[in-house]
Amino acid sequence: MTPNPTPRRPSAPGPHVHHPLFARFYARVSVSADAHGGLGALRAELLSGLTGRVVEIGAGNGLNFAHYPAGVTEVVAVEPEPHLRRLAEEAAHRAPVPVTVLPGTAEALPVDTGSFDAAVASLVLCTVRNVPQTLSELRRVLRPEGELRFFEHGAADSPALARLQRALDRTVWPLLFGGCHTSRAPLSAITSAGFTLLSHRSFNLPEQGPRLPSSPCVLGTARR
Repeated sequence: MTPNPTPRRPSAPGPHVHHPLFARFYARVSVSADAHGGLGALRAELLSGLTGRVVEIGAGNGLNFAHYPAGVTEVVAVEPEPHLRRLAEEAAHRAPVPVTVLPGTAEALPVDTGSFDAAVASLVLCTVRNVPQTLSELRRVLRPEGELRFFEHGAADSPALARLQRALDRTVWPLLFGGCHTSRAPLSAITSAGFTLLSHRSFNLPEQGPRLPSSPCVLGTARR
């Protein structure tokens, strides 16, 4: 039986998130990318060694759930998009650790202050409406010395690709991909929010072939 999380009532309700077409597209493409594009191995790397209570923001269709290690006692996963949340609830039943899926946004997490040992942000900082507020919420809900595990795509180091990213972010990319922005800088946002970087590595996804606007990625750990 999945334990009930201790809820916290946000001071203000988060904005409604509804991307029905993108949610269905993402649900299909993400499963294929996990199986054949190497994303499954990256999820396992992201979550390796976690213990205790974990909060995951923007859980999507719950593809991380299968990779949580046995040392995790509970995952509270927050997902605002209704279709993806229903899929995440189904994935929670198959997870090797207890998982509870809650509605809500990353900017107003419906959980108590200082109640988690670790937080997970996986391909979500590109889509949240307010990155500093999201990271502030993650700091709030983590206990002192709690870990933030992150796997994000962001701004390219190539001037040409960076220019393309900024142009796409001002025009069609967020409209086509559920509010995603390609030119955000997750590492600088995390450190600006008061987290201490412990380790990280940068890479392109996919590793072979042409670089896409969403190719530059970073995976790592920070501490509250």
